[in-house]
Amino acid sequence: MFVKSIMIPKFKCVTIQQDENLKSALETLEANHIDGLPVLNGEKYAGVVTRYRIYQNFFNSGVEKEEYLTQTLVKDIAAYQDKYLEGSEIFEKTLMELKDFPLLAVVDSQNKFLGIVTRFDVMEQFQSAFGVNRPGIRIAFTSVETEGRIARLAEIAHHFHEHIISLVTFDETDKLVRRIVLKVEKKDNVEKFIKKLEEHGFRILDINED
Repeated sequence: MFVKSIMIPKFKCVTIQQDENLKSALETLEANHIDGLPVLNGEKYAGVVTRYRIYQNFFNSGVEKEEYLTQTLVKDIAAYQDKYLEGSEIFEKTLMELKDFPLLAVVDSQNKFLGIVTRFDVMEQFQSAFGVNRPGIRIAFTSVETEGRIARLAEIAHHFHEHIISLVTFDETDKLVRRIVLKVEKKDNVEKFIKKLEEHGFRILDINED
């Protein structure tokens, strides 16, 4: 999945122009209950202003609050001008980028603002990948890394008419063993399904109902 598929498009974004003051920025942040705003210079991306950065700069400014908020422009404290996405990135790779930012802008080749990807949106995609919001049986197991193992797993699931909610795989340290987390709908035959997995060399690590 690419970043563009989870991007909030420009027309749905709350933004602010770089020549507005910080009082306007703070009011916009508070009115929309958000932590950061993309800063624009016309239609071009010019950085991000965050609630934290507004407060941080105020404490270092040495001026009265009202003067600071009305006399300081957004462009004076905007940051992350070089932190943006172009939409073709794989969304999994954005998680580390968003670890310290509430959002990342998406821009085109001319730096025109297209939209944003938020930390919340990325986390929702990971929750969806793991089937967090759907009840079922989560089975964690390992398998030797050989060709056709995932296909074999699918065959067994099909044989037992298991409805797969999610399937996520991880490399183990030695690279010869793959750790797999499978979530299926709760059914009466789940114990038989698990037994069949074990018979075919899938080593069960953990089983949880959630």
